[in-house]
This record gives sequence, structure tokens and C-alpha cells, in this order.
Amino acid sequence: MHTRFTGVIPPVITPFRHGEVDLASLDRVIDLLISSGVHGLFVGGSSGEVAYLTDSQRDTVIAAAVERAAGRVPVLAGAIDTTSRRVIEQAKRAEALGVDAVVATCPFYAINDAAEIADHFRAIAQALAVPLLAYDVPVRLNGRKLERDMLVRLGSEGVLAGVKDSSGDDVAFRRLVTANAAAGHPLVVLTGHECVVDGMLLLGADGCVPGYGNVEPRPYVEMWGAACAGRWDEARRIQDQLCAGFEIVYAPRGRSADATGIGAFKTVMAAQGTIDTNEMAFPVSALEGDARDGVLAIARARGLI
Repeated sequence: MHTRFTGVIPPVITPFRHGEVDLASLDRVIDLLISSGVHGLFVGGSSGEVAYLTDSQRDTVIAAAVERAAGRVPVLAGAIDTTSRRVIEQAKRAEALGVDAVVATCPFYAINDAAEIADHFRAIAQALAVPLLAYDVPVRLNGRKLERDMLVRLGSEGVLAGVKDSSGDDVAFRRLVTANAAAGHPLVVLTGHECVVDGMLLLGADGCVPGYGNVEPRPYVEMWGAACAGRWDEARRIQDQLCAGFEIVYAPRGRSADATGIGAFKTVMAAQGTIDTNEMAFPVSALEGDARDGVLAIARARGLI
């Protein structure tokens, strides 16, 4: 098991100003996360709005994160694209920029069967010298859920170092943890389901990748410490507090999932002074008016700003 990729590894948001990556704000986000005790950084994921970024912007974010982290924690980078050759190009650029691992989804838009998806991951891993993790996020992949037995088999083959599970399917996650343990634990298994991290750690997760960790990173680190020490009542208490803050994503109405989720995170982070604006990647518009006020009211009530 690749123990460097355990613990709390937040998926870093991408700050913008006038349509371009705001590097000064990104530096502050990274410093905040590392000073809060996180165990790694994941750039170029859904919370980083990777699908909206040009190749140049992706490279800019990765290079900035690697430089700012300066070896303090490992940096994992998403290589998200439609087909294997395109993913390999993204992954090799990330590797050249100094990341410690690459995180890739299965192909999307392209319609591949299970054997083709397995070969997709094998080809990516063969092209890299750094570890590869699979990103299981069906909501972004036309509902495609990565198969448990394939993931464990690829872990046993040495193709995959781990899985970032953002499926929200907790039964499937438990089955993956159990099968992985039976195979000798070849995979680091990370949950991206930020409101049930305590439960996932209890059943054997190796860590978490919580988008909401951009807003409140330290409690996730404290929960990890409590879980490692077997203090499950404390872990649950911290998780309950985090869930109360996570209510910010339910305040906006009638907007896209990116606008309400990532947009809510950015709105609070801007009010905290971590980033300069709550600007989103085009064409998503930032939360304003009643939606912004609703998010900030919850944040104030929770003492986040």
C-alpha cells in the first residue's frame, strides 16, 4: 500500500480572476491547507473545475501547486480526458511538472467495456514512473461505476496504487474495502464522500478527499487523528460539525451542481479572505444576491467567517 497517499488529501479549488487562474489566491489556499495539517493535495479534480480548464491552465495549476507545496506534502494531479491517449498526454505533462501521483478516470464520451477500461488504466500506468490512482466518479462519467473486482485486480497487478471513490455509493465502497483487504490491501482506498468520512474510516478507508476541506481543513485532520486513535465518538462529533457547515451547498436554488457546490465553497473562502473572489470557470457564474447571502448566513452562524 502506498502510505504516502493516506490521510486527508483535499481536492484543491482553482481560484479565478477575470477568467484566469489567480495564482496569489492559489498560493494562499495551499498554505492554508498545509498549515492545517493535511497529508496531501489533489489538484485538477472536480473541486478544481478541471473540466473547464484549458491544457495551459491545468499545467499552470499543477506547476504552482508543486512549487508552493515544495515537498511538504505529496501533490496528486488529475489527468481527466475522454480517451486513453489524451489522458496519457495529460498524465505525462503532470509527471514532468513534478507531481507525486496521477489520478485518472475511465474514458468518457467514448463508450468502453470493462476489459477496455482495464487496458486504459494499464496503458496509463505503463506510460508513467509515478503511481496511478483511479478516480471513481460516476456522476461525471455518464453513470459509469468502476467495477470492484477490476480495481482490486489492477491493484494486485501493480497498475493502480489506489482509488479515489466519489461515487457516493457507500455499500459499494464497503465492498471495495473488504475485497481490497482480502487481496492483501494493494490499494489505498480514499473516500470523497465528505459527510460520512467518520463512517468510511470506521469500516476501513485509508483516508479522505473532501471538497469541503477547502473551507474547513483542520477538522478533517482532527477527525483523522481521532479515528486513527480509535476515538470514534470524537470522530462522529467532528463529522456532525462538518456536516452542519456543509449545509452551505444546499442554500442556493435553481443553479448547476458546480455553482451550488464549488460555488458555495468559493463564496465562503472569499469571505474568509483565503481567495480574492468567488469567480467560477466560464460559463458558470458566481453566486450573487440571495444565493450568496444564504451561503454566508450559514457560514456566519457556524463561525466560519
